[in-house]
Amino acid sequence: MARRFGGPHSPVPGQTGGALPRPPERLRHPYESRTSWVTAMATPFLLAAPFHDPVGMAANLAAFGITAGAMWLTREGLQAEAAYDARRVARRPAIPRKLFGGILTGLGLAVGTAEPGSFAPAAVMGVTGAVLHWLAFGPDPMTDKGMEGVDAFQQDRAARMVEAAEANLRAMSQAILRTGDRRLEARVGLFAATARQLFEQVEQNPGGLAPARRYLGVYLEGARDATIKFADLYAQTRDPRALADYEALLADLEASFSALAQRLHEGGRTDMDIEIEVLRDRLAREGVRPAPDAPARPALEARSEPTAAETFGQKLRESLRDRSR
Repeated sequence: MARRFGGPHSPVPGQTGGALPRPPERLRHPYESRTSWVTAMATPFLLAAPFHDPVGMAANLAAFGITAGAMWLTREGLQAEAAYDARRVARRPAIPRKLFGGILTGLGLAVGTAEPGSFAPAAVMGVTGAVLHWLAFGPDPMTDKGMEGVDAFQQDRAARMVEAAEANLRAMSQAILRTGDRRLEARVGLFAATARQLFEQVEQNPGGLAPARRYLGVYLEGARDATIKFADLYAQTRDPRALADYEALLADLEASFSALAQRLHEGGRTDMDIEIEVLRDRLAREGVRPAPDAPARPALEARSEPTAAETFGQKLRESLRDRSR
């Protein structure tokens, strides 16, 4: 079936001067391409396998298979690290994939270079390969990021909800491919980008899960089912009315998701302002700082050292000032 050509400078029907919206690209780690090069450099094990005896052939095939598996595991670890770096609040990966990938890389080199009766050189090669893997790809993230003061139970619930919502977005993207319309594919990608802004707000503030639960569950499931049915209908009939109704649905959902994300963001700022005001009132009651409506105290004679209360008040004001920036 012929497909409409689309690009960054192609006009969109029904829009004046608009460019085709592009969905966000998949997160890629800058070192991800290195895994393909390492796998390619292990191909001599595979090519030389037929020229060895059965034991040597098995060792060469095992060396290539272990190295290829190690690079697959490393690539998964790099993708997990890219997702970790992209988020301001994130847990460390549950499995240190790059660490295991480095161990398997060393094992693959050791198996491929082992000689009967002499295993010391193979062990040296294995250790060297593991060290070079660590230098080339770096370590896995081993600590949580931005999790101070976050309820772990709520964070886990939010993560599960976001994961299910991401699955619904992927189902929408897969279903719309059946229409063969790149503009619609990009339109669904644009809605997915808006929905992920809400996901980010929920991940950063799990307390906002209650108002977002319906959006992450019921609304996205309905959007997924509507996309599947629309894709089947539009691929057969090219009904312009169905197209208009579906685009109106996406626009309504996009506006709703964007408005909720903005409310969650403003709610987080309100909570911070309340905390600062409560602390300021408490400091005023304890005499560490003057009350907002009280006149300033007269200047005292110069002292060689500040009091403990003044030192505490100065440090606390600097901390609050840094938090409010």
